[in-house]
Amino acid sequence: MIRQIVDWLEERTGLETAIRSFLYEEIPGSSGWHQVFGSIAAFMFMVQAFTGIMLAFNYAPTPGEAYNSLKYIMAELTGGSLMRGLHHWGASMMIVVVVLHMCQVFLWGAYKKPREATWIIGVVLLLITLAFGLTGYLLPWDNRAYWGTVVTTKIAASAPLIGPYLERLMGSDGSIGVVTFTRFYAAHVLLLPPITLILMALHILLVRKHGVAPAAIETKPPKKFYPGQVYKDTVAIFATFVLLFVLAVSAKVPLERLADPTDTSYIPKPDWYFLFLYELLKYFPGSLEIVGSVILPGLAVLGLFLIPFIDRAKLAQLRHRTVAFAVLGIAAMLWTGLTVQAVVNAPKPLELNTELLDAPPLPWQEMAPAEIAGIGYYRRENCAACHGPGKSAPDLTKPTSHKTAEWMIKYFKAPQEMVPGSAMPPLQLPDSQLNTLAAFLLQLNVKNASVLETTPNFAVDGAILYQKQQCGACHVINGEGQKLGPGLNGIALRRSKAWIVEHFVNPEKMSPDTSMPPYKFKPKDMEAITSFLLALPKV
Repeated sequence: MIRQIVDWLEERTGLETAIRSFLYEEIPGSSGWHQVFGSIAAFMFMVQAFTGIMLAFNYAPTPGEAYNSLKYIMAELTGGSLMRGLHHWGASMMIVVVVLHMCQVFLWGAYKKPREATWIIGVVLLLITLAFGLTGYLLPWDNRAYWGTVVTTKIAASAPLIGPYLERLMGSDGSIGVVTFTRFYAAHVLLLPPITLILMALHILLVRKHGVAPAAIETKPPKKFYPGQVYKDTVAIFATFVLLFVLAVSAKVPLERLADPTDTSYIPKPDWYFLFLYELLKYFPGSLEIVGSVILPGLAVLGLFLIPFIDRAKLAQLRHRTVAFAVLGIAAMLWTGLTVQAVVNAPKPLELNTELLDAPPLPWQEMAPAEIAGIGYYRRENCAACHGPGKSAPDLTKPTSHKTAEWMIKYFKAPQEMVPGSAMPPLQLPDSQLNTLAAFLLQLNVKNASVLETTPNFAVDGAILYQKQQCGACHVINGEGQKLGPGLNGIALRRSKAWIVEHFVNPEKMSPDTSMPPYKFKPKDMEAITSFLLALPKV
């Protein structure tokens, strides 16, 4: 029955003949372990395709939602963390394998006639592999992805003549947003995979057409691809996958906080395979930056394409290819040196003080700034001397003592007129502060009465200053305020105290294009408002 099925398929598709032709193809006797990298690269692409499809079933391809869907995949979805680990580390391993494959071909001189086209397609596949890394970098939509893409698009925009067109093509004309995200996602998922498949098929077809490159002096008789080379390829693929699986399970995949376009203090850093370029830019400051960002990398890529036409000498034994070893050695040393230097010289992340945010929020931390400021006015006027349990005046924590805000403000100004015989003196406060005090008293009850004693002075003073400067007209704290500027809850997780101070003094320096005016606070006031902001809880 099996034979009948195979015969049926063979008659209609020629599948059996094709498989036999592939497995029993003759390869040079010198073939061996050094030629396993091409098979590993093809396998790694299949791993990336499979894990990418698995992730896509639960990934939301829109900014913001992309980040939330990744958190869901990693924290709640069965096998989600493993799939993302395989995809993330697989991307890096695929680049390593493709580069090693190119190095092996270069050292053996397998790009020489008649294999020039095979080499050129290999270079294009290397560039596409890097393009996968670049386009996929933005998709988590965390701070690392956002600011790394900002740097990438700016480098592309600096290209002579075509820079503005590249910037427009990437959808980054002005800023990184929905258009940029959509185009990177489309390129990563819809454009690059079919192009890669077509070029891989063409690459393999050319390898079969011209055969595996033999040694210059072939001393061994030809052999079949199966079983010897198939065994070596299988062992190498298995070892590669074991390493990838261990990385996916044991190494944490980075996912920082949600992308924040206002976080100009963030220091972007590309993935490890682009760190050399990141470091190279430091040697070409100012107007010379284009040399390090475009010209030198462009010449390197052009050189890769021209290698078969530059080196037209006859194939030589590996031990005689001293120039090839020298060129590859110099390139490896330059890449390694620049990469190590980039790691050593990498700026240290901002030291953030998040001690107040590690524990559950205290009652005062969940109050609106106006209510916290009201605590300050309550203390300044020494209201606790008369109000409270067992005191002569009403207990303001009881609902029966609550009046409307309008009534309270009139009472604050003229107590005897509102309540004849009242012993309370008029409060000498402006209307804005009376409104704040009334707002606090309306929220005061038995459950939160402790805030009168537990709210620290820095929070009270900071909230009073926040209200005085009308910061709520642009910012939101604990659900109160306008959303013209960024929300301030959990700011300690993304800003240092020094950054906040500098932002008050010179907002445009820290956040270009901001409409926030500078504030020249006294040292005591600056300390109070920054300490208050850093104590705001996460939302």
